[in-house]
Amino acid sequence: MSGTWAGDRLRRLRKVWRVYDATVWDRWLAVVTTGLAFVPALSIMSVEFGNLSGRPADAFQIVLILAQTVPLAVRTRWPAACLAINGTAFMIHETLGYPMQFGTVTVYIALYSVGAHQERFRGVIAVVASTAYVVLCVAVVLLGSPVLQSEFLVFYLLFAACWLGGAFVRGQRLQEAERRRLATEAAAAAERARIARELHDVVTHHVTAIVVQADATQFVTTSPERVATALSTIGGSGRRALAELRYLLDVLEATGESATPVVGSVRDLVEHMRSGGQPIELVEDGDQPSLPVGVGLAVYRTVQEGLTNAVKYAQGRPTTVRIGYRDDHRVEVEVTNAAAAVPVGARSSLSGGRGLAGLRDRIGALGGELAAGEQPDGGFRVSASIPVGGAR
Repeated sequence: MSGTWAGDRLRRLRKVWRVYDATVWDRWLAVVTTGLAFVPALSIMSVEFGNLSGRPADAFQIVLILAQTVPLAVRTRWPAACLAINGTAFMIHETLGYPMQFGTVTVYIALYSVGAHQERFRGVIAVVASTAYVVLCVAVVLLGSPVLQSEFLVFYLLFAACWLGGAFVRGQRLQEAERRRLATEAAAAAERARIARELHDVVTHHVTAIVVQADATQFVTTSPERVATALSTIGGSGRRALAELRYLLDVLEATGESATPVVGSVRDLVEHMRSGGQPIELVEDGDQPSLPVGVGLAVYRTVQEGLTNAVKYAQGRPTTVRIGYRDDHRVEVEVTNAAAAVPVGARSSLSGGRGLAGLRDRIGALGGELAAGEQPDGGFRVSASIPVGGAR
C-alpha cells in the first residue's frame, strides 16, 4: 500500500515538474540557493577547500556568493558559462580565506549541469576544469594550507563524481530519445504498411472484378441484357472502390492516421460477386458473436482475398465460402474453388503476391493463422483461424 502511495506521489511530482520549462526551475533554484547562502545556520554545510581562514566577511564576499548562486539560473541553457563563473568565484572565495557559507555547494550543481547538459566541447571543458583545479590546489598550498595532498585527491574525485553523474543522466536521456525516435519510425513504417495493405485490398478486389467483367463483356455483345448486367456490375464495383478509397483518404487527410474502412457484410460481398457471374456458395456454421472491429475486418478481407483470386484465376468455377464460429472463441474462415483456369505456379507473377502476404500480417497481428495453397484436385484454398479476442 505504501509503495503504491509513493509511486502515485512520484508520478504527480513528475507531472508538476514537466508543467514548466527547465529554465523556470533553474531560476527558482538560483533564487532559493541565493537565499540559503545568507542563512548563518547553513554555513556548516558549505564546501571548505584548503582550510584557509583569516579574512572577515565583507561586501566582496557578497559579490562572490552571488557569482556562485545566480549563474544557476542558466545552468541548463549555458552550462559551460555557469561553471566558468561559478568555479572562478569559488576559487577566489576559497583562496581569500573567507568564512564558510552555504553558497559554495553550488559548485557541485554547476559541475553536474555541465555533465548533464553541455553538448559541445565536453572534452575541452573537462581538461580546462581539471587544470583550474590543479591551479587552485597549488594556490592554496602556496598560501599555507594545512590540507594533505590526499584530501585534494578526495575533493577531485568528488567533483569528478558530480560531472560523471550528470554525464550518466545525459546518456540515459539520449538513449531514451533514440528509443523514442526508433519507436516513432517503427510506428510510421507499420502505419505505412497498414495503409498499403488496406489500399491493396480495396483496389485489387474491385479492379479485378471490373477487369474480369470488362473482358467477359466482349463475348456477350450479341445479348443486350447480359451486356447491361455486366456494365451494371462494373459500375457497382467502381462505386464501391471509390467509396472505400474516399473514406480512407478523408481519414488520412483529416487526422494523419489510417482507420478501419467501412465495409459491408460478407453476405453483401458474396452477393456482389455472384452478380458478376461467379457461382459462390456461402456456408455459415454456429452463432455469430459480436466481433471486434479488427477481427470482423480480417474475416471480411480473408473472404475478399479468396474471392478475388477465384475470380481472377478460376472465373466461372464453383467457389465455396465457409465461416465457422467456434466455442473456443475462434472464427474459422475458408474459401475454396474448383480447378483454376490459370496454373497455380503462374499466380504470383500475375498478382505480385502482396494480397496473401498482407493478409497473413493482418491475421498474425491478431494472433491468428493463415494458410493458402493448391488442393489435390487442382483447386485453391485460403483458410484462416482468428481468435475473437485478438483485437482490442
